[in-house]
Formats: sequence, structure tokens, C-alpha cells
Amino acid sequence: MKYFKTGNTSRGFYPFVFLLAILISSAVFQSCEQSNIFSDKDDVELGEQFDKEIKANPNEFPMLEGHQDIKDYIKGMGTEILASPKIKKRNIYPYTFQVVNDTIVNAFCTPGGFVYVYTGLMKFVDNEATLAGVVGHEIAHAERRHVTQRLTAYYGVSALLGFILGGNPSVLAEVAANLFVGLAFLKNSRDDETEADYYSIQYLKTTKWYPGGITFFFDKIKEEQRQKGSTPGDLDRLLSTHPLPADRISFVNKELAKISPKPDPTSGLYTDEYQKIKAKVPSRK
Repeated sequence: MKYFKTGNTSRGFYPFVFLLAILISSAVFQSCEQSNIFSDKDDVELGEQFDKEIKANPNEFPMLEGHQDIKDYIKGMGTEILASPKIKKRNIYPYTFQVVNDTIVNAFCTPGGFVYVYTGLMKFVDNEATLAGVVGHEIAHAERRHVTQRLTAYYGVSALLGFILGGNPSVLAEVAANLFVGLAFLKNSRDDETEADYYSIQYLKTTKWYPGGITFFFDKIKEEQRQKGSTPGDLDRLLSTHPLPADRISFVNKELAKISPKPDPTSGLYTDEYQKIKAKVPSRK
């Protein structure tokens, strides 16, 4: 009886939980390649931590100041895409759309639906459908939970233990801080990119925009590379975090060919409307 009164049961309990965690983790990974030990609530909390890190690093992420019309435009586009019936987590994730004032051609999304669009991207594209295709692609990363899937695969049992034992209440903050170093959270796999492309098409099918808008983005990147003989510096980060192999482009074209009736690539672009807003996008000094 003295053994139990002194609280030494924990010596037998924790190894048991450790073993249980390993067994659970092994079973999960064996049963589903896209397993995810994080909950939707965890995704939101992790995204909030990322947002804090981003706002605390204005040299790396200079958020657009003023220009409310530009911010409202991006928010309105994101909101319209979120109305697609293919979006499953619009009432689960907070979904915010923010603008980074930098010449880098890029956009990214953190867990929980925190989408960031660079002014460099807005300057780079030529019509609304292209930008909507990219924004839809980023939304898909959140919906498909790509970052926390990668975290599950990478941290596995240790992260699972952190949640089960509850020994570290700041585990999400620590994970966010560790990932933020080197921008590791931005690096998507080829499979993630292909899946995000697929869902971008599905989302835009129910909007006013041409569903294959992202193909114009691909074409513009390839043309820039052809003209300059290499990848321009302002595209480096984009391609390091969003790989663009030939099979990804081929996949998108095949998916568009499956749509019936076939969408017209000359309609739903809203080029004139976009050129008006594009002219208002500031150039970073």
C-alpha cells in the first residue's frame, strides 16, 4: 500500500503510455499514408503561431500598410472561392487573406487557413483567373492539411507523446518556431502541389473564373525562364517551395480535359478588371 501512497505508480504508468503511443502511431501510419495526429483545432493554433512569427519578422515579411482597396480585393477573392461547395472547413478554420508587400512572386498558406499573397505575385499575373487559381491552390493546402500531415510524418511518436502526456502545453508554439527557422513550413512536396492544383480546379469550377487559371501562372513562369535563360531571382522562393515539374503541368491539363462541358480558356479571365486593380498595387521601395 505504501507504494501507491507515495505516487510511484507513475514509474509503471509512463512506460505503458509510451508503448501505447508507439503502437497507436504505428497502426495509424500503416493504415493511412495521409494520417494526421493533429486536430483541426491544432491546425488553427499552429497557424496562429505562424502568424505571430510572421508579424514579428517585418524584414522577412513586410506586410502591406494602407492600401485597403488592395487588401479588400484579396479578401473578397478568397471569400468568393470559399463559397465553393468543395470547401469543407470554411466554418472550422478562420481563413484570413493578407498581403505581403514584397517583389517576390509567391503566395503561401499556413495551417488553419492563413493565406498570404505577395504584391510581387499580383504584379506578375495578368488576369483575375490566374490569381484566383493560385489563391485556390493555397486554400487547398489548408483544406488538405498538408503542413500538419508532413509534421505527423516527421515528428511521429514524439509529437504524439507530447499531446497524450500533456507534458508540454507550448508544444505547438515550439513546433511553429522551429519550423519558421529556414521557412521549412513553406516547402511543399510534389504530391502536395499536385493535390492542391487538383482542388484549385475543383474550387474554381463553381466560381465566375476560368477553372484552369493556374495554367496561365505556369505558362508565365516557363516564359520568364525561357526569356532569361534561367530562373529569375524573384521566382526562386516560389519554385523552392512550390516545385513545378513537367508532370505537374501535364496533370493539370489532363484534369481540365475531364471537365464537361469543356471550359473556355478565353472567358472568365476578367483581364480588364484585373489590370485596374493591378495598377494600384504598390511597388516596394
